[in-house]
Amino acid sequence: MGKKAAWTIIAVAVIVVAGLLLRAHWKKSIAVRQSIPIEGAVIRRDVDAEKELPIADVAITASDGVKTITTQSEASGYFKLVWQKGVLSEKPLIVSFRHPYYEPLDLKVQTGRLETQSQLYVAAMVPLPAKSIAESTRPEKVVSNIRVRYTINSRTEANVGSAVKTFQVANTGNVPCNQQGPCSPDGKWKASSASVSLDAGADNTFQNVRASCIAGPCPFTRIDSSEFVQGGRNIRVSALNWSDTATFLMEAEVYHTAISSNVRELYPVIFGQTLNFTLPPTQEGVSLEAEIDGFPIVFPLSPDLNLSWATCTVRTDTEKEKTMVYRCELKPGYRF
Repeated sequence: MGKKAAWTIIAVAVIVVAGLLLRAHWKKSIAVRQSIPIEGAVIRRDVDAEKELPIADVAITASDGVKTITTQSEASGYFKLVWQKGVLSEKPLIVSFRHPYYEPLDLKVQTGRLETQSQLYVAAMVPLPAKSIAESTRPEKVVSNIRVRYTINSRTEANVGSAVKTFQVANTGNVPCNQQGPCSPDGKWKASSASVSLDAGADNTFQNVRASCIAGPCPFTRIDSSEFVQGGRNIRVSALNWSDTATFLMEAEVYHTAISSNVRELYPVIFGQTLNFTLPPTQEGVSLEAEIDGFPIVFPLSPDLNLSWATCTVRTDTEKEKTMVYRCELKPGYRF
C-alpha cells in the first residue's frame, strides 16, 4: 500500500469519527430542545393584590390534542409540567386549570419559541359566586373572634443544689524519683496521685465544676481538669502531688434537666374569605378557637387539617427556617 492510499484511509477515518461525534452532539441537543418545562403559580384573581392568594389542589392539564400530561398545584400554588415534544413539533399547548370553586381557565403555550422554556406562568383564576358553589336557603354562619393556640416544648435546666468533695493525696517530699513514676513534671521527685468521682444522678448534670488545693504544699501539686471541665452527669478529678501530703477540694453546681410546655396564642390575618397564620417548626397541638354564631368552640387542627367550616392547607417555608405557613378558606355557608 502506498503512502497516498494510507493517508486517504486515515483522512476517511477522521471524517467518520468526527461525523459520529457531531451526530451524538446533535442528538443530545435535540433531546434538550424536546424537553420543555412549564412552571408557574396558580392564584386567585382579585383587584386587591393582598387577596390574590395561592390556590392548592388545582387540576392542571397540558395537551396538544394528541398527548396529555397532568399535575396538581401545591399549597403554595406552584406547579410544574415537563412536556416532551417532537423534533419537528410546533403545535401550541393548551394548559387547562380546573378547580370546583373557580371558573375554568385555559392558557396557550407556544412550544416553538425558545423564550417559553424559561417563562414563568401565573394562572389567575376567578372564584365562582357563592351561590354557584352550593345553593342554600340557610343564612350564612358567622365565624368570629378567631385565635390560634399551640404548644412549644423547650428544654429547661434548673439549679437544684451543689456538690462538695474533699480528698487527699498522700506523699513524702524530697524523695528522688529515679525514673520510677509517677514523678514530678520535671522528673526529679517521687510523686503520688489520687482521684475522686461524682455522679449527679438521672436527668442531672454538673456545671461550673471547680477543683483546687486547699491544704499542704499546694505549689507542688497539679490538678488534671480534662475529666470535669465540660461538666456532665459523671465527673472525675485527679491530682498529682510531689511533696508532702496535700488536701484538695472539688465543688460543682447540680442542674436538673426537664421538658416544659408553654401554651401560646396568636391572631390570624384575614383577607376576604381566607385566614392566614404562620407557626414555628417546633409547634405542637395546634387548635383554632372561634365563635360560630356567637358560641365559642375549640377546633383541634388534626394532621389532615379538617375543619367543619374551612378548608385548610399548610406548607413549609424552607427559606425562613422551615416556618409552617397555614391558610384556611371558608366553606360555603360561612363568613367572617
